[in-house]
Amino acid sequence: MVNALLWLLVGIVLGAVVGAAVALWRKQVRDQQTLQDAATRAERLIQEAQERAREIEREAKEEAQRLRRSVEEELARRRRELQQEEQRLRRRWEDLERRLDRLSQREQALNKRQSALDKRANEIERLYEEQKAKLYEVANLSPEEARQQVLAQAEEEARREIARIIRQIETEAKEEGERRARKILATAMQRVASDQVAELTTAVVPLPAEEMKGRIIGRSGRNIRAFEQAAGVDLIVDDTPEAVTISSFDPVRREIARRALTKLVMDGRIHPAQIEKVVSKEREEVERIVLEAGEEAAFEAGVAGLPQEVLKTLGRLKFRTSFGQNQLHHAIETAKLAAMLAAELGADVQMAKTAALLHDIGKALDHNVEGPHALIGADFLKNYGLPPKVVNAVAAHHHDVEQESVEAIIVEVADAISGARPGARRESVEEYIKRVKVLEEIAKGFEGVKECFALQAGREVRVIVRPTEVDDVAAQRLAREIAKKIEEQLQYPGQIKVTVIRETRAIDYAR
Repeated sequence: MVNALLWLLVGIVLGAVVGAAVALWRKQVRDQQTLQDAATRAERLIQEAQERAREIEREAKEEAQRLRRSVEEELARRRRELQQEEQRLRRRWEDLERRLDRLSQREQALNKRQSALDKRANEIERLYEEQKAKLYEVANLSPEEARQQVLAQAEEEARREIARIIRQIETEAKEEGERRARKILATAMQRVASDQVAELTTAVVPLPAEEMKGRIIGRSGRNIRAFEQAAGVDLIVDDTPEAVTISSFDPVRREIARRALTKLVMDGRIHPAQIEKVVSKEREEVERIVLEAGEEAAFEAGVAGLPQEVLKTLGRLKFRTSFGQNQLHHAIETAKLAAMLAAELGADVQMAKTAALLHDIGKALDHNVEGPHALIGADFLKNYGLPPKVVNAVAAHHHDVEQESVEAIIVEVADAISGARPGARRESVEEYIKRVKVLEEIAKGFEGVKECFALQAGREVRVIVRPTEVDDVAAQRLAREIAKKIEEQLQYPGQIKVTVIRETRAIDYAR
C-alpha cells in the first residue's frame, strides 16, 4: 500500500516535471518566433530609414543647388549695382572737381574785388571824415549838437510816418467795418418794404355845410364848451371853410374828439347830453381800437406773450407821431429790422424783436410821467415782468443807461435805420437850420479851425484848418474831438461825418 502511494507520488512528480518542461519548451519556441518577428521588423525599419535618408540627402542637394543659384544671381545683381554706383560716383567726383576749379577761380576774383573795395572804402571813409570836419566847420556845430538835430529830424519823420500808418490803418478798418455794416444793413433793409411819411398830424373834421359851425358852437357857446369839457380838447372854429380843427396834446384824446365830432355832425343832434353820450361811447371804441392795434402790431412783429396792459399801451402809439412818422409803424418796422440784424449776427432774434417793438412805449406815457421816454418805458415794462435784457435794451436805446447785451445794440441800430431812412421822417425848416448852425458853431469852437461848412442836410461837417497851426496828427485828433462833442451836444438820426481838411499851398510869381 505504501509502495503504491510512493509510486503514485513519483508519477505525479514526474507528470509535473514533464508538464513544466513542455511549457518551458513552448515558451522558448514562442520567444524565438517573437525574436524572429522583431528582427524582421527591425530590418524593415532600417531599410525604410535608409531610403528616407537617401531621399532627404537628395532633397538637401537640390535645395543646396537652388540656394547656390539664387546667391550667384544676387551676387551678380549686386555686382552690377556696385558697378553702376561706382560709375555715378566717378561722374559726381569729376563734377565736383570742375566745381571746385570754378570756385577757386571765383574766389580769386572775389579776393581781387575785395581788395579793390577795401581800398575804395578806405578812400570813402577818409573823404567822409574830411567832409564831416568841413561841415562842422561851416555849420559851426559840435558833433553832439549835430547829432541832436539829426535825432530831432528823425523823430519828426517818424511821427509823420506813424501818423500816416495810423491813418492808413484807421481808413482800412473804417472801410472794412463800413463794408460789413453796409452788407448787413442792406440785407436787413431790403427785406423790409416801408411806406414814406405822407400823413399830417393835425385833426380836421370836415362839415357838410357852413351853418353847421353855429350848431357846433350852440347858444351862447354851450355846445362847444360841453364838447371841450367832455373830450378834453380845444375845438377851433375859424374861417376855414366847411371844417373845424381839433387841438390837443394827447393824440388819443384828439382821436376820440375827432370820431365823436364826426358822428355828431352826421347825426345832426348836437346838445350837451348827446355830446357826453357820444364822447363816452367813442372813448370806449378808441380803447378797443387801441388794444386791437397793439395786438395787431405784436402779431405783425412776431412777438407773443405780452401782457394785455402792455399791448394796450403799445396800441396808443397808433395815434402818436414823431417828425411825421407814425410811432406804431416805426415800432413794427424797428422790430423787423432788429430781427433780421440779429439773425445776420447770430444774436437772440426773439429778444431783439421784443425789445425793438417796445423800445418807444414810453412815448405813450411820457405826458403823465417825468423823465426820458426810454427810462419811462423801461420802468413800465419792468413792472409787468418783461425780461431784464428787454428792459435794458429799451432803457439803453438812447444811451440813458449802459447797454448790457448785443441785442440792446441791435435795437439802437434798428431804431436809427428806421428813423433815418429816406422818407421816414419830416423835419421842420427851423429845426434843420438850427441843427446846421449848431454843427458849424461846435466845429468853429476848436483852435486852429479856419472855416466850417455843414453839408448834405447836416449829415456831414467839413472843417478847414490852418496848416501852420494843425499838423496831420492834430488833424486826426481834431476830427475825433469834434465828432465826440457833436455826439454829446446834439440829438440826430443816423450819423454825421466829420471831415478835417488841411491844405498847404505854395504860391509864387514869375516876374
